[in-house]
Amino acid sequence: MSSEDTLARLAAVIESRKPLAGGDASSSYVARLLAKGPDAFLKKIGEEATEVVMAAKDADHGGDSSKIVYEVADLWFHSMIALAHYGFSPADVVNELARREGVSGIEEKALRKAVARDADEEGSKS
Repeated sequence: MSSEDTLARLAAVIESRKPLAGGDASSSYVARLLAKGPDAFLKKIGEEATEVVMAAKDADHGGDSSKIVYEVADLWFHSMIALAHYGFSPADVVNELARREGVSGIEEKALRKAVARDADEEGSKS
């Protein structure tokens, strides 16, 4: 069983919890987050990202490093809720990572900055 299969199955469950798909906010955590709207699940993503950082810092000082995996799982899960809300899937993220494979992070970041700078210059000319 591949990790992509696991992500696809989880994404399908999240999709089924959307309000338009009949997700019941009274019995489903995901449906409740989606029904509350972006502020609710975006807040959770921020909280989970902070918990990843805290777990990593704790591990640097002798804490249980396996907590990093637990917290990243929470972060990914809540990020998948955001992806579903905005019409994306884990496959979209995997495809983006594949696109970046073999591209230097430094070069890719410089290219993004150059594209943004060009867009800003075009915008200021109009």
